Amino acid sequence: MSDPSLAPTTLIDSDNPEVIAFARQHDSGDTPRERAVALYYAVRDGFRYDPYQIDFSVEGMRASSVLTKKYGWCVPKAALLAAACRAVGIPAKVGYADVRNHMSTERMRQMMKTDVYMWHGYTDILLDGVWRKATPAFNIELCDRFGLLPLEFDGREDSIYHPYDKSGNRHMEYVRQRGSFYDMPLDEMLADFKKYYPFWVDQSSAIHTADFMQDVAREQDTSAC
Repeated sequence: MSDPSLAPTTLIDSDNPEVIAFARQHDSGDTPRERAVALYYAVRDGFRYDPYQIDFSVEGMRASSVLTKKYGWCVPKAALLAAACRAVGIPAKVGYADVRNHMSTERMRQMMKTDVYMWHGYTDILLDGVWRKATPAFNIELCDRFGLLPLEFDGREDSIYHPYDKSGNRHMEYVRQRGSFYDMPLDEMLADFKKYYPFWVDQSSAIHTADFMQDVAREQDTSAC
């Protein structure tokens, strides 16, 4: 029986030619840990984080969709890192947690009606016999621009969001761990989104024309006054 942490799935499509090419391009280092770290930074910084551009379809949630669109939110970016690791023989899964995100926008708060984000995505990577969490969502440009501490990953420790930003303001609180999976549990995820964020799901296409970076910058400028 094949190892499910190395096998392609519908949503972690590590057999996709573009995923394979991406993984091979950024697969550098002498050990699995060094190679996983290189892939982490390629995903984190190679694709901008954008929670406004969410497509809940199977095609829109696949790991390879990030390569096509050149952006993604936490769930597909974590799936891409898992797929890239699998493509070069490094066992990986996708993990999820519910978080209270203090770096939100008024537009997102109105759409979601809460600051708790269910099913925040990260990647679980098997390194030196231990599953390590890696969160490649926030690209370095976004962190630098908005005063966030970038999440570094060395393959020896878990890489999850900091509770505070560079100025000491609240950033991220983990309120529930959902565990890790061999494939993205899209049906369960979407059922929860429809139940708890019905307006966001119904109006997801309406937010696509908005600019997340501009909204965050505008609100930061206002709060600084």
